[in-house]
Amino acid sequence: MAATIRLGTQGWNYDAWVGAFYPSGTKAPDYLGVYSRAFPTVEIDSTFYAIPSVRSVRGWGNKVPEGFKFALKLPQEITHDNRLRESGDLTNLFLDRARELESKLGIILIQLGPDFSPTELPALAAFLPTLPTREIPFAIEFRQRGWINEGVLALLKEYKVALTLTDARWIPRKQMLALAENPTSQTAYLRWMGPNRDFTDYSHIQVDRTRELNAWATAIKGLQTRVKTIYGFVNNHFSGHSPESVRQLQRLLGQTPVTPDMLGEQISLF
Repeated sequence: MAATIRLGTQGWNYDAWVGAFYPSGTKAPDYLGVYSRAFPTVEIDSTFYAIPSVRSVRGWGNKVPEGFKFALKLPQEITHDNRLRESGDLTNLFLDRARELESKLGIILIQLGPDFSPTELPALAAFLPTLPTREIPFAIEFRQRGWINEGVLALLKEYKVALTLTDARWIPRKQMLALAENPTSQTAYLRWMGPNRDFTDYSHIQVDRTRELNAWATAIKGLQTRVKTIYGFVNNHFSGHSPESVRQLQRLLGQTPVTPDMLGEQISLF
């Protein structure tokens, strides 16, 4: 049975999307609800900076329909400040907040910093067994090539944590694409970041990434036979306007995108 593919963007709270993606006149409190009519998942960046309040988490969940899934980043206090060490209480608190999403909690991303090197493998090896991976899917993103080796892949497989496949400057795309043939979990996690942070206007596509997206679509089709669920999230810096990049991927994978004009029609019905 082919895996479920859930594609979305990294974040939704962008004023530049009004008129380009959100119907003209859409207000910020309504962004998430409108977004959820176009895409079935979203990656939340704000949890990286602080553990959210119960009210915030419940608010997210109340704005989206059943079947929608959130991806939350583990707080940087755990990953960057504590470097995965002595963080049991913090991790448990964060997971309790994440559970407020109930069935709408999709997966949690452990994003490690570019200075988190393979010399810190003991910290990672001690941290992974503490995660409730039977209850909640987890993915981990490395930003150094040295982490990509058979020993680390075996460790991730042992604890059923997905290796995040990232299109960015840290690890060559060719290596990432090849890793799609060897998933470490029944859930796959992909992120399209782009090579830099040059874009300041997120209202339209500014770089043609068709070649890259075609390569990734091929990899995803192969992944579909190896895992049960695939999450993928595009950053605005990948090509300038992540909603359109997601729609490009959806078309390549045989999905039918919800276009901005359709969102406007839906709003007019209520």
